[in-house]
Amino acid sequence: MAEKWWQRSVVYQIYPRSFQDSNGDGIGDLPGITSRLEYIRALGADAIWLSPVYKSPNDDNGYDISDYQDIMTEFGTMADFDAMLEKAHALGLKIVMDLVVNHSSDEHAWFVESRASKDNPRRDYYIWRAGKNGAAPNNWGSCFGGSAWAYDEKTDMYYLHLFSKKQPDLNWDNPVVRDEVFSMMDWWLQKGIDGFRMDVISLISKPAGLPDGVPGPTGYASFELCANGPHEHEYLREMNRRVLSKYDLLTVGECAGVTLEEAKSYANLDGSELSMVFQFEHMGADFHPVLGRYAEQCKNLPKLKEILSRWQRELDGVAWNSLYWDNHDQPRIVSRYGSEKEEYRERSAKMLATCLHMMQGTPYIYQGEELGMTNYPWTSIDQINDIESLGNYRDLHARGLMTEAEGVEMMRRRSRDNARTPMQWDAGENAGFTTGTPWLPVNPNHTFINAAEQVKRPDSVFHYYQKLIALRKELDVVVYGHYRLLEPEHPALFVYTRTLGEESLLVVCNFSESEQAYQIPEEYRGAEILIANYESPAPAGTLRPWEAAVYRRRG
Repeated sequence: MAEKWWQRSVVYQIYPRSFQDSNGDGIGDLPGITSRLEYIRALGADAIWLSPVYKSPNDDNGYDISDYQDIMTEFGTMADFDAMLEKAHALGLKIVMDLVVNHSSDEHAWFVESRASKDNPRRDYYIWRAGKNGAAPNNWGSCFGGSAWAYDEKTDMYYLHLFSKKQPDLNWDNPVVRDEVFSMMDWWLQKGIDGFRMDVISLISKPAGLPDGVPGPTGYASFELCANGPHEHEYLREMNRRVLSKYDLLTVGECAGVTLEEAKSYANLDGSELSMVFQFEHMGADFHPVLGRYAEQCKNLPKLKEILSRWQRELDGVAWNSLYWDNHDQPRIVSRYGSEKEEYRERSAKMLATCLHMMQGTPYIYQGEELGMTNYPWTSIDQINDIESLGNYRDLHARGLMTEAEGVEMMRRRSRDNARTPMQWDAGENAGFTTGTPWLPVNPNHTFINAAEQVKRPDSVFHYYQKLIALRKELDVVVYGHYRLLEPEHPALFVYTRTLGEESLLVVCNFSESEQAYQIPEEYRGAEILIANYESPAPAGTLRPWEAAVYRRRG
């Protein structure tokens, strides 16, 4: 396997609105990011994935873009972006931009022209259809709740929006749209950025004829029926040929509905499409079988293990994995699969980090994950900003499937706002995020979960992440070793090996706050403990609550 820089790298995701405010308006910004770059370098990350900073009316926190070649006023200016890029590169950090081209904002100049008239030259930049029997053209649902179609009185037609009504889908079947997108991408790459994270890129090619789908609990067919459409790989190979292949980039596609077989095309090691994909199968391992993510969690460790292990095995030597627990769309992993109890929170955060970072693939760390940040204790629906959470709650509530009290509990477990509360820099007012009023509330636990305290304390979650990152840079077996799952049906233990030549690792993780009986395989008894989240070895035949250890055997 020819090594690529991104195979040994660790990526740190920044959600700009919540990372660091520099001017006291309560909203994170580019100068704030620039002021914290040394922190990311000290952690050991190699690249930063920057969630969108483009000009936007901000209906979906920047994922509705009105100008792809300008900066949102709240975040600063293009000069601020250039200064951030220059400093990042000086520190040895690469910058990966979020590319949002399944849809634009309805305030983008393209859409303003598109909706002006049926014969406008840009009409076919978007997907317009006549209604059917006085209703939408089909039964597709939006990811954010309700129909995926919006009626436009001016031309008496509907436009498709798989997300918000203010996020109309671009028509990738129009070659002029592809020309526009590729030109814009090249403009950013000429500026010197180092790659793209491609938002819902698996949805760009819609099914031929836009047929009805099977309706779900809300009465609409899932937007994921648009995933991996008939021209998906054709368009990505064209993008690669015309733009990506001219640069040395990290490219990762957010691929809703991706299968293993599809991923082998998206992320094939021949480099004809993308470097890697974000798959979501493991993120659904604790979903309710009918109501999905917006219902009681159904923790099922054997199912989680089976999914992650299948992706590890099947992509080995064929395509490249991305590894993540947290991002801006997911609740905090410590609250999800770990423990918020003070006696276990850090231990479980380290265990979860060990389990993920010892796998094959490029790990992604979401801001605050390296501190063991947790979900927010929401008490009212009125506190929620997230358009997806609110839209789905309103749908379920209107159909009698969820009470308001259940909705608040759902927000505590599942809302995307759990990941978007401000970064916890210190124990002071507003956690050091802003001198003003933060756009989302700061988690009250910032007084004891914060970066300032953990950077100073050698046994913190922050320093544990440093060690995991250093091992990936040092050991080929962590990067390229072959994976094998042990104890597949155990309800509390996640145990696997990584092997490369004569070297192998045994990774043992206890996903519970109970002691678990477990005998280390004979060939690893007496082996070097590479990293562990307890200071002393476990008693023979026992794993302590939330324990993690990595054993290294050579020869």
